[in-house]
Amino acid sequence: MTCLSDVMSNQLAETLGRIGRKINAPAGTQLFRPGSGCDIFIVVLTGQVRVQMVSETGREIVLYRVNPGETCVLTTSCLLTNSDYQAEGIAETDIEAHVIDSSVFKQCLADSEPFRDFVFSTYSRRFADLIELIEEVVFRRIDIRLARHLMKLSDENGCVNQTHQELAVELGSAREVISRQLKEFERRGWVTLSRGKILLENCGQLRNITGEARG
Repeated sequence: MTCLSDVMSNQLAETLGRIGRKINAPAGTQLFRPGSGCDIFIVVLTGQVRVQMVSETGREIVLYRVNPGETCVLTTSCLLTNSDYQAEGIAETDIEAHVIDSSVFKQCLADSEPFRDFVFSTYSRRFADLIELIEEVVFRRIDIRLARHLMKLSDENGCVNQTHQELAVELGSAREVISRQLKEFERRGWVTLSRGKILLENCGQLRNITGEARG
């Protein structure tokens, strides 16, 4: 069992340990969804939570992931503004988390400087990540983004174990667009495609694409 002190300072862990409780959720659990109310603050202890948005047409985009020692900034925002969720949170793995009721969260935010620093430093970092995501989706070509993502996901053998749909969700694109770009990569000899798997054959060329982006 993971303790709060394993993922944060002892002082903060002691404070939160007095006012919250632990919960467990199996992989695949929907922790929140668009339109649902927010009444608890969550600190992930083990596992990973994926936060994503789904459009009316069914198109998805992953906004961010919450890892051990982190909080969900969407939850923080909802608690601070008394608003409902506008995205969904899914447990990608079995998770263990420490939760605090909303009223206690607000009191702790007012009374505890370490807790306040923890909440807003996490909020600031994640906000910067979301700005970067917006820049990627709006301004960067899909071939550049796809090449970078494939390089990031590949294992030591150059293998990426994701479907075209999963890549599309990660990149905020349509599956057809990703499939078309992957087939172009394959035509150039940069990748080999098979069911649920992509083998990187020419990492140098993929790296060249991402290098053009930095230029």
